[in-house]
Amino acid sequence: MSTALAVYHGAFGRASLYKLNKRMATHAHREGHLVFQVDGRESVMNIAEDPHPLTRHWATAVNPWQPHNFVPGDPVNGSVFLVLYIKPIWFLEFGRSASSALRFGRNTIEVTGQVQRLVSLVTSLLLEDDNSDLFGGYLFELTRTCFEQTWQWVDTQNGPQSDWSRVRDYRIRNSIRLMKERIGDELALDTIARDSGLSRPHFYKLFRQNVGLTPNMYLNTLRMETSVDRLATTRDSITEIGLDLGFASQASFTRFFASNVGIPPTDYRRATSLHA
Repeated sequence: MSTALAVYHGAFGRASLYKLNKRMATHAHREGHLVFQVDGRESVMNIAEDPHPLTRHWATAVNPWQPHNFVPGDPVNGSVFLVLYIKPIWFLEFGRSASSALRFGRNTIEVTGQVQRLVSLVTSLLLEDDNSDLFGGYLFELTRTCFEQTWQWVDTQNGPQSDWSRVRDYRIRNSIRLMKERIGDELALDTIARDSGLSRPHFYKLFRQNVGLTPNMYLNTLRMETSVDRLATTRDSITEIGLDLGFASQASFTRFFASNVGIPPTDYRRATSLHA
């Protein structure tokens, strides 16, 4: 069964050590997403429908809002992965001299000796009980090293953009605001389309043109992020969190969470610690 070995939340975003043996639904994150295999058989990350290997020699980098899903290589015993969700604003502010937003030039990362050393250091700190002052520095160095490698042989004028630079239609910007306000409403997307002055088919088409995701996937991302934050920072029950996000029962919320995050919400909360 997929399980969380350690999860840290902080200003950087999230850093997790997961043992995964279940396929995940196609989803997205607003953070930059890095995945490294630590132990077990090789797996696959499908990013924008293109398969990318997850092995001891190859890792993956996923841009903010880029659709992806995970396919395990060992559905019986599972494999262990270091999974990072890096906030773009933290990457810019921590680096200070960083000249670009957290947008990777390609999705495949070669696990060089330097990358492997940093992965081992971050993994070791994740498994320690104390909040090491070194964690943020190692995490930034790992992210920066991977970021620079992905642009090494790529035209910097091309590549996937973040949704913030593409949402030019005021109706879609308004719909995003409404999604955040009505995150737990039943039939939220139908009413949001109407209140944005669009028919449902036109809304779906225009949203995907502007954002690069379907409205359903975008709303699911908001729900996933809200649930992750509440599990880490509040004592709210899992049932309460699920109902607030529009799920009819704890069981339906648990299925959604496990399908998008990879593990059940109870397991996520158990493994979570907070970083300053």
